[in-house]
Amino acid sequence: MDEIDKKILKFLQEDAKTTVKELSGKLNLSSTPIYERVKRLEREGVIKSYHAKLDRNKIGLSLMVFCTVSLNQHVAEAILKFEKEVQNLEEVNACYHIAGMFDYLLEIYVHDMAEYQNFVASKLASLDNIGKVQSSFVLTEIKEGGKYVVRD
Repeated sequence: MDEIDKKILKFLQEDAKTTVKELSGKLNLSSTPIYERVKRLEREGVIKSYHAKLDRNKIGLSLMVFCTVSLNQHVAEAILKFEKEVQNLEEVNACYHIAGMFDYLLEIYVHDMAEYQNFVASKLASLDNIGKVQSSFVLTEIKEGGKYVVRD
């Protein structure tokens, strides 16, 4: 990956709707090599997909929760089962296997506290092998992610 590839990735992270023509203008290259580079980055899996970033508050998901989960059993079958089941929970935006006092960190978006309580009681608690759950409620988002710094 060279400097041009890195600049393409930077521009596409800022606005995924940037056209090849716009990229070529920003990079002072013709459209064909830019198009070929973008297609190569897609083929190689560097660019995984394109998304519309939504304002979660405007679509009714005003409560953001980080939920840590410990499992009762740590055998491979139980771990894989939990990971498969948690992927089917639409409230869970992201799930990370972590080290420390807990096994998993879930990033959850719901409408309000009542919806979160219902999620924990009816969905999360119904999963096998759940040991301990701890919730942290986000008061204010200071910095929201979404972009990576592309390094050598």
